[in-house]
Amino acid sequence: MDKRTTIRNAATVILIRDTDSTPRVLMGQRGARAAFMPGKFVFPGGAVDAGDHDVPLAATGTEPCLSRLGHNLPADAPEDIGHALLVAAIRELWEETGQVLGTSANWAADVPLDWLEYAATGHVPSADGMAFVARAITPTGRPRRFDARFFVIDAARLKTDPDDFSAASEELSHLQWIPFNKLRSFDLPFITKIVLAEIASRLPDLTAPPSVPFFKNSDEESLFLRLGGESPLETELGG
Repeated sequence: MDKRTTIRNAATVILIRDTDSTPRVLMGQRGARAAFMPGKFVFPGGAVDAGDHDVPLAATGTEPCLSRLGHNLPADAPEDIGHALLVAAIRELWEETGQVLGTSANWAADVPLDWLEYAATGHVPSADGMAFVARAITPTGRPRRFDARFFVIDAARLKTDPDDFSAASEELSHLQWIPFNKLRSFDLPFITKIVLAEIASRLPDLTAPPSVPFFKNSDEESLFLRLGGESPLETELGG
């Protein structure tokens, strides 16, 4: 496999409900013939589209998340990628699950084609409550590679019925709220297990963590780093 596979920016939403009692996370299963992570249970998410840069947000992200999202690693990452990542996360959640994160309002400009059905719900996308909690670049040798940012948010912020997936696409099957104490019985990607463990260690707190784990896989090396509020590479694991 060509190690020079293009790395696409991507965003993932980790929705958690019942944080104070029996926390559950929304996940779905990828198709058995999918090119990326076939058959695995994953969070809703996907690659950033070109149009995501221009979609308005009723509420943007907050600090320290914005600064951490702006860390320009790898060096060719767009400086303004933070906004597009938040938009992509909300769009992918809507497309794959039919769930809405947003604010009740009318769009101030023409609605992009990708957002017509979302806008028909009477909402403008909003990143209020979304916390940046992890980042991972797909290792080399995979058919597709992503520079994925993971956002966690309380399901109480949804504007839709959390158990209604009637508007979901067919990209993920078996959409369900999985209790944290049942996750071991599901086929999860390694990175998903790590991110869930990080979140579980801080429950019921779903705010931005003190530092964000960053699995930085390049053609030259694989590192486990942490993104802090001030320095792009605050801590290297074992360093």
